[in-house]
Amino acid sequence: MTAILGLNAFHGDAAAALVIDGELVAAAEEERFNRIKHVAGFPALAAAWCLRDAGVEPRDLEHVAIGRDPRANLGAKVRQTSRRLRNPGYVLERVRNMRRVGDVRDDLAGALGTSADELRAQFHNVEHHQAHVASAFFVSPFDEAAVLTLDGFGDFASAMLAHGRGNRFTVLDRVTFPHSLGIYYTAITQWLGFPKYGDEGKVMGLAPYGDPNVHREQMRELVRLDGLFELDLDYFTHHVQGVDMTWNHGSPTIGRIFSRRLETAFGPAREPRTDLTEHHENVAAALQAVLEEAYLHLVREVHRHTRSPNLCLAGGVALNAVANGRIRPETPFDGLYVQPAAGDSGIAVGAAYHVWHQVLGRPRGFVMEHAYTGPEYSDEECERALRDVGLEPERLDDDTLFRTVAERIAAGDVVGWFQGRMEFGPRALGNRSIVTDPRRPDMKDVLNARIKHREPFRPFAPSILAEKAGEWYEQDYSSPFMILVYKTRAEKRGEIPAVNHVDDTGRLQTVEERVAPRYHRLISEFDRLTGVPIVLNTSFNENEPIVMTPQEAVETFLKTKMDVLVVGNNVVRRAQEA
Repeated sequence: MTAILGLNAFHGDAAAALVIDGELVAAAEEERFNRIKHVAGFPALAAAWCLRDAGVEPRDLEHVAIGRDPRANLGAKVRQTSRRLRNPGYVLERVRNMRRVGDVRDDLAGALGTSADELRAQFHNVEHHQAHVASAFFVSPFDEAAVLTLDGFGDFASAMLAHGRGNRFTVLDRVTFPHSLGIYYTAITQWLGFPKYGDEGKVMGLAPYGDPNVHREQMRELVRLDGLFELDLDYFTHHVQGVDMTWNHGSPTIGRIFSRRLETAFGPAREPRTDLTEHHENVAAALQAVLEEAYLHLVREVHRHTRSPNLCLAGGVALNAVANGRIRPETPFDGLYVQPAAGDSGIAVGAAYHVWHQVLGRPRGFVMEHAYTGPEYSDEECERALRDVGLEPERLDDDTLFRTVAERIAAGDVVGWFQGRMEFGPRALGNRSIVTDPRRPDMKDVLNARIKHREPFRPFAPSILAEKAGEWYEQDYSSPFMILVYKTRAEKRGEIPAVNHVDDTGRLQTVEERVAPRYHRLISEFDRLTGVPIVLNTSFNENEPIVMTPQEAVETFLKTKMDVLVVGNNVVRRAQEA
């Protein structure tokens, strides 16, 4: 047995993944265990759970791979550090980063309750973006593919172009500090009044409300498509002041990275929680439009280098589902794979597979068809969590369960649906989901008022039976991880108003029976009742990370106005108010 533990550590979205003999057997984000969204630091709880779940003793680990390498892009780091020698805080942070990586053995030993001497594993540092490449290509269905990774920064790079063949990939090109499409998108997100780490997804939802042409030419000044791309650094401050992270109860917030020139161009920055105006919507639209131009430029560039029919994507920018939805219709690529944890949590998977294939030379054999790699709980554990707080569940057999829950959804109930193994990555994909009826025009408002408390411009996503996607959307290419946005067919838009965004699109999840049999069966029962093979799917949480345990599911049910809670085969319904 060859056991490899992959880690994303000392970076936002800390995570751990365990690969045994080439199979991904466990993967989870640290935030699900310690309940701090996007937490950085060392993924101690996630790492310990991975080994415990697989029955692997610490002494049995042969390799530990961390998706971070202080030696990567060293020339760029030295140049940048030399420019900032007068800033001792920056230099000290560089030294601290190197120490943190060196201390991984001690950190892991502490997490696993053993001594560093007892850990026999060989430790590997994998460059951040090479781990992203590995996370996308090595678990894809393609034997050969182009690979593109895009994010803010990792190991002083923000983008990588690569070509994968079999169990190897070759790096073709990279973009290094200070140029970054992730930084570009984050800077305008901050200007729009959304300062938190991860707020970029909100702006993607806001953009369709605006007119991209009002500020498109001005926005193009920020990103020049020379070669790969360059930022006009006059609009940014990260290259001078760094990208500082602050921590509010453990959750990261990025310090301001846009300059006064940006405010000269677009006006004063919006204060958080103040009104959004048409001007803000138009800037968001231009931001998204120029991001898509740059994104598709890079997609075409990696195709020019490789001439491959297949493309794999990873990195935080690869979570931009609107841009992803344009790739197959508008570029030469036919096959497309976006890893479900495309952001930095997926680094844990990529680091492990980099060692398995790129270092050890082992053959390919695993395809990541689903993201259900986290903890699971028995029906008895689920029932106990309900009874411990005084709830009296009804345990139903499968035939009764799926019919009953589908009927409640069709009747307008909001259902918490907790099943099987927790998802890895940012999306709830039918195991830790809240599901409702997409036919109801008021359902977005109901969810926001009673549970989610999200900005009204943010859309909710459809989960659809994969075999019927082409009947409802203009594309039907597999989208199992909810990372592709497709146009809703014109004749169907009025039937599913709760999941049809303002621009007549949906960020859909295609659900296959062989991959997610229970979720597929639930949607099939709803289809049988209503003629609509779609449910609205949103993550099972309020403002905290997605629930992991049945106890957390019960707590969320009790503190919100959810109508029905289903944990395994146990069902409870909130008493109707008089």
